[in-house]
Amino acid sequence: MARENLRATILGFLGAFAVFALLFYFAGVDKLVDTLQMADYSIVALVVVATLAWLVAWSFALRTVLGVLGVELSLAKSFFVFSGAMFSNNITPFGQAGGEPVTAYLISRSADAEYETSLAAIASVDTLNFVPSITIALVGAAYYASEITLGTNRDLLLALVVVVVLAVTVPAAAYLAWQRRYRLESRAVSAFTPAVRTVAKYVPRVPVPTEEGIERRVNGFFRAIERIATNPRGLALALGASTFGWFCQMVGLWLAFRAIGVPIPLSVAMLVVPIGAIAGVTPLPGGAGGIETVLVALLLAAPLPAVTKSIAAAAVVVFRGAVYWVPTLLGGGVMGWISLRSSS
Repeated sequence: MARENLRATILGFLGAFAVFALLFYFAGVDKLVDTLQMADYSIVALVVVATLAWLVAWSFALRTVLGVLGVELSLAKSFFVFSGAMFSNNITPFGQAGGEPVTAYLISRSADAEYETSLAAIASVDTLNFVPSITIALVGAAYYASEITLGTNRDLLLALVVVVVLAVTVPAAAYLAWQRRYRLESRAVSAFTPAVRTVAKYVPRVPVPTEEGIERRVNGFFRAIERIATNPRGLALALGASTFGWFCQMVGLWLAFRAIGVPIPLSVAMLVVPIGAIAGVTPLPGGAGGIETVLVALLLAAPLPAVTKSIAAAAVVVFRGAVYWVPTLLGGGVMGWISLRSSS
């Protein structure tokens, strides 16, 4: 299993490198390098500050959700745990979907919580983070609809259609899942029990769980989700922190353009950052390569005469360099420390 995961990660990074090579070739490597060399490094430092503010905000959201589930964690510890979560997401194909099991293990070890509770917490945070992203993107799209003729710009029109479809289908799917949660729980128990017992037979030093034990853990996961969903104060705090975190990311992209001397309206970042994040579901580690490509395409499609291919790519490199590498380096240190503590 570990060998298959390693192979998938290596293939994912090779795919990301290929996408980056095509993107940089499209932007013009020489022009891209020249633009980056002219960047104002004091403003680049502010992009890093915005990135840290985003991590603190979403760490607070995680801490809030864990508090609803009765798991106490300080904000400082939540920050490092969430950085570790971002590390696992950034090195795992399919982003959050691939990194959540590892993240849940990290939370359970750091907060001394049950694994199913930790998994419910990080799954809830990822879901809550999706809601404000779509709302903010709709606000940005509404701005563009009032300023330009979307029908004459296919890329922006397609982006708007994607946002509207997600804004309608995701809440509808969540509502249906909530209404049928007990049926889903029963099916999850039936589906996971034989799979988990089969895998456990081939994993050394791991006892084969009983059917009752698996059912108890699945039930615990669904009960934890239910506790979070029925806590209005916790939901409001987590959503507020998530919204602030998204705003910090948008400010980061806005600052990245100022760093290279080509300012853009903040409303542009409001539209492109949430849509670009959707590319994180690609089979690339943390969406690396896919997110950058989508961001550059959307920025070039926007009515920004001063934004050329090299400028768009340079600003995205500065922005994503901070958003991707700051939590990856911090989280890598956290994961290393957890591993050393476990081995000792």
